[in-house]
Amino acid sequence: MYELLSNSYGIYILCLVSYLIGSISGSMLLGSFKGIDIRSKGSGNAGATNALRTVGPFFALGVMSIDVLKGYIPVYIIALCTIEQIELYKVLVASCAVLGHVYPIYYKFKGGKGAGTLMGVILVLFPQSFIYILLSWLVILILTGYVGLSTILAGISFVIATYFLYQPNLGINIFITPFGLFALGVALFLIFTHRENVKRMLDGSENQFKKIMIFKK
Repeated sequence: MYELLSNSYGIYILCLVSYLIGSISGSMLLGSFKGIDIRSKGSGNAGATNALRTVGPFFALGVMSIDVLKGYIPVYIIALCTIEQIELYKVLVASCAVLGHVYPIYYKFKGGKGAGTLMGVILVLFPQSFIYILLSWLVILILTGYVGLSTILAGISFVIATYFLYQPNLGINIFITPFGLFALGVALFLIFTHRENVKRMLDGSENQFKKIMIFKK
């Protein structure tokens, strides 16, 4: 791995491999064993949320596990290296894994919305912030029942947690570093991938996960 990264073209190869790994869809892979194309059901999305709603919790858990691992493994392998610009390399590989999940080459670039793979990435790059992101996601989901809104606000909480947890000992503005820019990019990207959810929430047609809500109508 060190030799590959030392090569001027090595990072491009690793980004391509990360994208190809990210393009492996958990829902499509597991769905092939059950004769199911998850994109033809529910919202048409290939992510774990649609899998939960349309197929069931065990199927969704398998989908989530695969989606998290395909973000975790490539970035974890890169993180084992100690070379110059490794922070930038980790962010680039992480970004390619997420892009593969959302725009998978194997499935006509129609994938999930990035949340599952981002969880795996964050567990490697920002482990201290993960619990705060997860808690914010759960609280919003329990209060509103909207998975999309929960994910968007979790992305914003990621930016806030990154600032307060990593800024104090850095000595420079974290948002001019690769990690800081990645956190900002994640928040904006999640808003973009959930834009249809936002439209449906505004017009009142978005599905709610009512079983988990505390306050119900």
